[in-house]
Order: sequence, then structure tokens, then C-alpha cells
Amino acid sequence: MEKSDEKDIILKFALQNAAKFKGKASQGAVIGKIIAEAPELKPKLRELSDDIAAVIQEVNTMSPDEQLKTINDRWPGLLDEKEHKEHDIFSFLKISGSITTAFPPEPSKYPHIGHAKAILLNYELARRHGGKFILRFEDTNPKLAKEEYYAIHLDNYEWLGIKPDEITYVSDFIPQLYEHAERLILLGGAYVCTCEQETIRDNRAKGKICSCRAQTSAFNIQAWKEMLRNPQSHAVLRAKIDMLHNNSTMRDPTLFRAIDEPHPRSGTKYRIWPTYDFENAVMDGIQGVTHRLRSKEFEMRKELQRHLQKALGFKETSIFEFARFNLEGVESQGRVIREKIEKKELFGWDDPRLTTLVALRRRGFLPEAIKSFVMATGISKTEATLTWDDLIIHNKRLLDKTCSRYFFLPEPVLIAVKNAPLQKIHLKKHPEDSLRGTREHQTDEMFYINKADHDELSEGKLYRLMDCLNFRKEGDSFVFDSLEYAHFKAKGSKIMHFLPVGSEIDAEVLMADGKVLKGIAERYVGELQVGDVIQFERFGFCRLDDKEKMRFWYTHG
Repeated sequence: MEKSDEKDIILKFALQNAAKFKGKASQGAVIGKIIAEAPELKPKLRELSDDIAAVIQEVNTMSPDEQLKTINDRWPGLLDEKEHKEHDIFSFLKISGSITTAFPPEPSKYPHIGHAKAILLNYELARRHGGKFILRFEDTNPKLAKEEYYAIHLDNYEWLGIKPDEITYVSDFIPQLYEHAERLILLGGAYVCTCEQETIRDNRAKGKICSCRAQTSAFNIQAWKEMLRNPQSHAVLRAKIDMLHNNSTMRDPTLFRAIDEPHPRSGTKYRIWPTYDFENAVMDGIQGVTHRLRSKEFEMRKELQRHLQKALGFKETSIFEFARFNLEGVESQGRVIREKIEKKELFGWDDPRLTTLVALRRRGFLPEAIKSFVMATGISKTEATLTWDDLIIHNKRLLDKTCSRYFFLPEPVLIAVKNAPLQKIHLKKHPEDSLRGTREHQTDEMFYINKADHDELSEGKLYRLMDCLNFRKEGDSFVFDSLEYAHFKAKGSKIMHFLPVGSEIDAEVLMADGKVLKGIAERYVGELQVGDVIQFERFGFCRLDDKEKMRFWYTHG
């Protein structure tokens, strides 16, 4: 395909996506459309990433009219096409018959949007093929597993609409895992190593075999049983594979090690715990997991897990890796987040600067928007750095249809509009839904407006308080103007929101950068319930978080 043709395809789908979402194209959605409609470009996505970003930036700077004109000139009828049946992003798997999928989180931190992608892909794959979906907690590191993490994973996945067919805990399967470890030893596939950890690391790097490897299976069985009776921190069970293997993961990796810490579910019952690779491969075999989709950070470990399944006689799980997507400027590593919370650099796992599901939920992001967003990123090995705007587009599309409108002034300035009439005004709660009703306000000459609006008022120009009245600035005063709205639209300069004096209550908004804006809102927000997401006009979408303080969390613009 010629370079010009590639750019045409990018432009076509960027314009189509922008037209569907109020003039702003989403990189994830555009990439997904390119892969779906021009699969031959999939291997070139990394090479095309700069072109895609540049075209999207160009399209997003165009006005809606310019976008529409370009579409009609270049691809007439593009926006009139009927929506195709939902694209099957799993078609490349060529699945026939029933399947079993699994998602295995470690309960060591709060789940973030990356977890959401992995669980939704595996859940959706099972759902579309009439299969079984297992949520399996891989809780074999008692240093990291905590009760609160189990609970928050379950709560967040339920919020996403995930309904597992089975919920299991690897810590409940330790006796079976011990049995499989013993089988592997008897088969000559594992041995007990008593070298110090530093020596093991150094030998693996150099491809050097240690003397422990030469012991017989009978010796290793006794050494294994002694490990279980009397755990020593330096004794580990290692797979016997190939210390010169090109994939360093295959160089006699550790399968079990001693962790002398109480476990939140089993207490001190077990002190020898399996590593990720052993538990993952064996549990997939025990539970009959046929397919799994996971991020490609685990790609190097697939060979080892296949080796273990084959050695133990399990049917091999079909595993497909996809690229992690990174949200620009957002930390997702649990260790780093824990440290920042301890240092008070973040005020919790739900800090609005994070993409943990608790933070997104508390800010007012909808589960349907998160699902739409992560599914639009597709199953690709090409790394993509997305922005908050990519996620916001999906959420805003849903909130626009559902949110009631109210006024909020973060920096109120009191003005008097001379000769303004006494009147009752009715402001729509939603511009396109008359069934929502209206908010009624009694007005006279006294109003609050935003300081930013106030500072822009110019001598003699005509302004309008939204759905209320017109006024002009004359010197240091403001004077009512009785021009009809139709005339204002032809002659007026700016429409602004406001609050009549006496109709306001104190309110504050926690912004996405962690700062708090204090101001006033109309009294009708007092009728909201905690969790309600609304739109403060000309400000942004917000979710009521604390009714007593009348504190909202800023969702997005």
C-alpha cells in the first residue's frame, strides 16, 4: 500500500470518529478501526504511530463544519452507512466450541484500568463463545496479599459488570500444588537448591550449573519434604531445564520458596509458596483453562509455563499477549503508588490523578465508558500511549445524555444590573429532555457571575445571563437591556451563567490535580444524592462525593 493511501485511511477514520464524538477523535478508537478495516497495516502500527498522532491532531483542530465538508468531499455517504455488527476482535483466535478463560489478579494493590482491560477481554471472550470465566486470585505471596485488596477487586469487577462463573483462590489449592511439585521431582524435572539467592542469580546470568542439580530424584524428594517440615529461607525448589537457554526465564527458575509470613486467608498453615509461573501454569491445567489474553509483560514467561504444563501432562493453555497501554503521565505500579501514599504525595488509591478503578469511579467515570474505551484499544502487540482525552471521549458521550445541568461559580463576583425586572425564570435540567423538568429562580437586580467573565466585560458591549436577561456595561455599572434573545444572538457578545443572590449555597470541587476549588452553586444541588454525576455548565462534569460538605469531584470537561 502506498504511503498516501495509508494516510488516507488514517484521515478517513479519524474524521469519522471525530464526527461521531463532537469533533474530537480518539487515538484508541481510530487505531481499532484501522486494524479492523485494513488488517494489512497491523504489523506497521508502530511505524505509523507518528502519522496517526499527527492526523488526529490535525482533525481535532478542525471545526465540525470543516470536518463534515472534508468527509462529504472525500468520502460521501461515510456517515450515512449503517452501523456494522459489532466487530469481533477475537476472530483471529479462530475459536470453535466452548472455552474456559481466566483472569488471575494478585491481591497486592487496587486494580487499575490495565486490569480492567485484561479482565474484560477474557470475560467477553468467554461470554461470546458460551464459555466459562474464572476469576482466580493468585495470592501466593503473603507479604503482599491483604484482605482489603481481595475485597476491592471483587467490588470493582462487579461494578464493571463482570459476573464470574467461578471465583477461586490459589491459596486454597496449596496441597494440590505440593502434589504436582512432588510429581515433577519424581519425573526428574525439579530439584531442591540450597545455594544462596545471590549465587543462584549469578549462576543463572552466567549459565552456570550448581552442584545441587546433580542430586537424584529420591534425594530431592526427601529434601523437598524437609523443606515443607522445616522451611529455610535459602532452600528453593527449581525446575531442571537448561542453564544455557536463550530465554533466561528457562534457566532453572525457582518454583517454590519459603515465605515466613502469615497469610490473610490461611494464617501460618503454609510457609512454602509457589512462584507465579508454577501456580499459573498448574492452576490453568487444574481448572481446564483453554484460552487466556494477558499483557505482553508476561510474554517471556509463556515458554516456561508451556514447559511445566507439558511436563505434568496438562493440556496446553492457548495464551495471547497484547500490548499494555499507558495513560500519559499516570503512575500504575503498585509499589510506587504505595510509597507515594505513605509519603502523602497521593491521598489514597482513589486519588483523582490515578487510573485505579476506585479513582475513576469516584470521579464519575461510568463502567460502560471504561469498557468501551478498553475494548476500542483492541488486541495488538503495538505499544500505545493514550491520553486522558481518549478515555474522556467515551465517558462524555454517555454523560451528555444522562446528566442534569446546574450552575457553579468557583470565583463569584457580585454585580448589580440596574433596572433588571423582578422575574421567575425556569432553567432546563437537560437541554434535550423536557421530562427532567426545570430549576426555578427568582431574580431581581443582584447577581453573582464568575470572576473570569467579569474581568472580560467591556464598555458598551451587550451580554446575556443565560436564559435570564441581557445587560450592557456602562462605566462601572451594568444596565439591563430589553432586546429580545433573537436580537441578542445577532448583536450580543457573550452568554454567561450566573446565580441570583439568595439562591446560592457553598460548594467545592476537588479537581483532577488534587486541588480544591471553593465557590457557590445553585441551591438545587442540595437535592442530589452522593454518587450523582451532573454537569456544571461551562465548567465540567462532576460527581457529588460528600453531601455534608457539598464537595464534588471533578470528572472532566
